[in-house]
Amino acid sequence: MEQRTLLALMVFSSLIVLAETIDQKPAIDIYSLHVDCKVTSRFAHTVITSRIVNRANESREATFEVELPKTAFITNFSMSIDGKIYPGIIKEKAAAQNEYNTAVSQGQSAGLVKITDRKLEQFHVSVSIAAASKVTFELTYEELLKRQLGKYELLIKVRPKQLVKHFQIDVHIFEPQGIHFLETDSTFMTNELSEALTKDVNETKAHISFKPALDQQKKNSELDETLLNGDFVVRYDVKREATAGDIQIVNGYFVHYFAPQEMQVFPKNVIFVIDRSGSMRGRKIEQTRDALLKILQDLRPEDHFSFITFNNKVSEWKSSLLPATEENVASAAAFVQTLAARGGTDIDGALLAAVGVLGKAEGLLEHTISMIILLTDGEPTSGERNVEVIQENVQKAINGKYALFCLGFGFDVSYKFLEKMALSNGGIARRIYENADAALQLQGFYQEVATPILMQIEMQYPENSIEGLTKNNFKLFFEGSEIIVSGKISDELDLLPVEIKAQSHTSNLTLKEEANVKEKEQVFQNQRYIFGNFIERLWAYLSIQQLLEKAISAQDEDQKALEAQALDLSLQYSFVTPLTSMVVTKPQQKEELANKPTEADNEESESLQVRGSRRVDSGSSPGRRRSDLQAGSSRMMFSSYRVPRLRGAIETQPVAYEYPQLLLQLPRQNERICLNIDKRSQTSVHLVSDPGQGLTVTGQLGDGINHFVQFDINYENPPVQIHVYTHAILVSHNNKNDWLSWTKSASTTIQGLRVSVEKEGSLTASLPGTVTVKISLVKFLDDFLGLYFLNTDHFSDQVTGVLGQFYSKAQFESNSNNDQRAVERLLRVSGSEHKVSRLYKKDYRLESASEPVSCWSIDLTP
Repeated sequence: MEQRTLLALMVFSSLIVLAETIDQKPAIDIYSLHVDCKVTSRFAHTVITSRIVNRANESREATFEVELPKTAFITNFSMSIDGKIYPGIIKEKAAAQNEYNTAVSQGQSAGLVKITDRKLEQFHVSVSIAAASKVTFELTYEELLKRQLGKYELLIKVRPKQLVKHFQIDVHIFEPQGIHFLETDSTFMTNELSEALTKDVNETKAHISFKPALDQQKKNSELDETLLNGDFVVRYDVKREATAGDIQIVNGYFVHYFAPQEMQVFPKNVIFVIDRSGSMRGRKIEQTRDALLKILQDLRPEDHFSFITFNNKVSEWKSSLLPATEENVASAAAFVQTLAARGGTDIDGALLAAVGVLGKAEGLLEHTISMIILLTDGEPTSGERNVEVIQENVQKAINGKYALFCLGFGFDVSYKFLEKMALSNGGIARRIYENADAALQLQGFYQEVATPILMQIEMQYPENSIEGLTKNNFKLFFEGSEIIVSGKISDELDLLPVEIKAQSHTSNLTLKEEANVKEKEQVFQNQRYIFGNFIERLWAYLSIQQLLEKAISAQDEDQKALEAQALDLSLQYSFVTPLTSMVVTKPQQKEELANKPTEADNEESESLQVRGSRRVDSGSSPGRRRSDLQAGSSRMMFSSYRVPRLRGAIETQPVAYEYPQLLLQLPRQNERICLNIDKRSQTSVHLVSDPGQGLTVTGQLGDGINHFVQFDINYENPPVQIHVYTHAILVSHNNKNDWLSWTKSASTTIQGLRVSVEKEGSLTASLPGTVTVKISLVKFLDDFLGLYFLNTDHFSDQVTGVLGQFYSKAQFESNSNNDQRAVERLLRVSGSEHKVSRLYKKDYRLESASEPVSCWSIDLTP
């Protein structure tokens, strides 16, 4: 039976964030939102158009936000306000930055595009709309789809956050090879909404339309709340017949898709190189164990495998590769269960040991494919620490014989280091995100590389008749993926021949195909699914991607030449790439820049070199680095922390180092309280209310994280509301909303109330004669917020709330023992007695939380 293959296309739609007052219908009204996606032979062209009206009697600010794939390039953006068009202009990044510097000095903010998810980045722009005025936002982006695990998947994020009178999604698909099957799915679909969905599919074309009326969008007839909140998915497969692939031609440019089927899989020799340093402790090592146990079950009997684990020491599970027999797999599973994390990180020694194991297995390597899969969460701290030396050592040792795949776990790892090392050795790098599904991410990556069916693939075209040919030599081809080659036909060819040479498991292959140029051109004539010269744009997109990838592992001079070529193409075809910026001009001459983020921009530190510094493993990293501990775990997690005593000396003591949900200092008592609240996530917790101060503070616990992810601070005089989220801060006053970002330091003052933000650090709200509110942004397993107060003697006797009661009604029971040595005490709060225990916790109030502090821990149920 023919194996069905699917393709995955990511197209993400629009999210409009509204400026509105609490408990009122939005003054900023989206009356039209249209997502129009045209997919032509794997190349997607998406236009998102949103029309907004300000129904208030004063000017308001609207923010247009669109989630789009990381692999997409923005090609156009414009705003039309009262008939005047404000376009985005794409320029070379340095030139755009120079033009923008004046605006920066006037307090404007850069960076309209930011990474929001493992697959997403978000475009956002705000504009002030006059009373009774309208604005139209239009954003266009393009993406060449990469085939992964055999499927195309069109995913449209639907979150308008309000009812939209004219809401419509149109997906047009044209696949000349033929559509094998097509289906739709949704996370929010109801019977009523399904009536708004139509599908029209024939041999080569499909049109999916989703156009719900207002009544169909409502959660119920009485409330104006929308059902449209989730994912809208289209999946399809294409027919594949020609053994040498499919060639398509438009206006002198060709694209060649090659994805052979039903070929025998090569046996693999795979060595898993696993980081077990101290920073992998906790959930990371648990998820790694879970993933490896599943991966072991996916090994084929003809495969050979082994493990190398490393911290500051390198350990070989076995001295040689073992066949994946049932007995050996069971033995490996037992070994995986014992993996524990401690110590430093010797990446160089581990990789060289892996190469050595493969080198000793030369007799096994004939007609097989050998690969090394490295999983690490940090930079090298033991053995060789210079990343450039490590890259040279590994490349020299591998010498083109094996493929190296590098998986970077979390955000402490230097992704640039791993990416260069992988690309220099015939592999790829991938970040593994520290989420609940990290084990599935690891399994998913393995599945992508688990079935190699061809090696040493060379795609040959007539040399004198083709210009600008993209990459045409490939080390490996995995089942479920796809090779894409494109170029420009320079001569008046009648026939375009192609010859593919490759090695399969059983023989050397030679496949030939010949495309009739005029016949192929005719396929795309008069098709309403076509947007311009799509193959030419596809060629430019693919060329830019490959030039940038090649530049990563190139020497300095070659790197500059490759980036110069990529820049020329980016400007010629109006792509926002890592080398260009889009200058967005707004009314009153305000400007903002849209820059293309890269995967390395995800990291908390952009530093690649570690020559003069070292990251201390075993839970002692400085600052707020993402910990490997599970937030809010109900069990105590013990490890060690290091306190410098003398230069060169380190003392290690056992402590538990979780963060508490809330931390406070009891007034007039030298006692610190760590408070944990037993409350269901996403529900509001009333923390502080003080009529004497005119201050109220509430908080919300996160979804899947037992810490606070939102705090709302309300002042009566002046009437100001501050909504603090992990991604931004909203300050509301007199129906005016101002957004502040965590990515830069900023401040604003409203009638004596000063609100200031320290970049990636903390927010402070201070008013003369009152308590000062501080909120820390903590970079942990998942980002969360930590609340505390200064000048707490200003609290009145009327202060109440889960947290507030401690400032007026908390008293320790007298204890004849030395309180400093006690491990348990009784604490009276609001007439109730609580037995509290002395624990060590990380203090989110400190700039460096590496050293835990002693506190009395108490659990409360509001």
